[in-house]
Amino acid sequence: MRPAHICLAVLVAAVWGVNFVVIEVGLDHFPPLLFSALRFLVAALPAVFFVGRPKVAWKWIVGVGLVLGVAKFGLLFIGMDAGMPAGLSSLVLQVQAVFTGFFAFLALGERPGRVRVTGMVVALGGIAVAAVDEGGTGPLTAFALLMGAAACWGVSNVLTRKASPPDSLNFMVWVSTVPVLPLLALSLLFEGPSRDLDALRSLDWQGAGIIVYVAWVTTVFGFGAWGYLLRRHPASTVAPFSLLVPVFGMSSAALVLDESVSGLRWCAAALLVGGVALASFGKASTSPSLNPSGSPAATAVPAPAPAAPATVPHPRTTASRTPSTATPPSSPR
Repeated sequence: MRPAHICLAVLVAAVWGVNFVVIEVGLDHFPPLLFSALRFLVAALPAVFFVGRPKVAWKWIVGVGLVLGVAKFGLLFIGMDAGMPAGLSSLVLQVQAVFTGFFAFLALGERPGRVRVTGMVVALGGIAVAAVDEGGTGPLTAFALLMGAAACWGVSNVLTRKASPPDSLNFMVWVSTVPVLPLLALSLLFEGPSRDLDALRSLDWQGAGIIVYVAWVTTVFGFGAWGYLLRRHPASTVAPFSLLVPVFGMSSAALVLDESVSGLRWCAAALLVGGVALASFGKASTSPSLNPSGSPAATAVPAPAPAAPATVPHPRTTASRTPSTATPPSSPR
């Protein structure tokens, strides 16, 4: 890769990693489901008028939009709002590579080789260590919600693999149009109209900047730049840079949110990132997988849904929300 392309790949990983800190701050301004809906609304508009018509069948756009946009991001935002630290969130979500491999085996018949299976086992060991650490310092329910988000990400990766979009940015923008109304409906149902209206009425420059970052910077720029790199270099060359996402996520959470990182968490990070690296680049019966951030670009499996009513935590008022960083180690969203 040219130095300029290496810098661009690192920049995208940094943007996606810092995104978890931005989400953490954003949850002090918006209820989680409303926040997620606004993210996709701003990502879709006005970009949808400039990217051209969809280049894949609508069934894939709707399917990925519901699983990735509603389920994955809904669970992610709810889990972080329930107390999952930003830094740890950026790390735990990388287990999506394991879920992707598992679902690809079930749905696509992709048989992982020994190296890839070993990587999955190592990554799951990292998740187990992270769960032990979080169990002693934070709510396991929030941790479980993040695992659910990672699983949904894996499903969306397989759907994207089937769709094989020729233009990742075009696909991501159209996918972003799907979750807006379902997320708004869920927000009105579970978070309440009064809470949503209060958040919108109190919107300030910081809140607007947060929405712009998570929508345009991480989605439009991030996925657009990643797709640009994938069109010019082999997936096996680009995909490793996605392993920097939790590095930037945990580092930025420690610097900005003052989240401490325990020895167990460092151990979990080493196991998870190492395992994902093996799982991503070990031999499989069929090649390219999906984008590191669970996005619509075809590449090696990486490493930036309405939750079921029973799992949606009781809404909290913005003023009463206590940042997860007040307690031990945290992680990115």
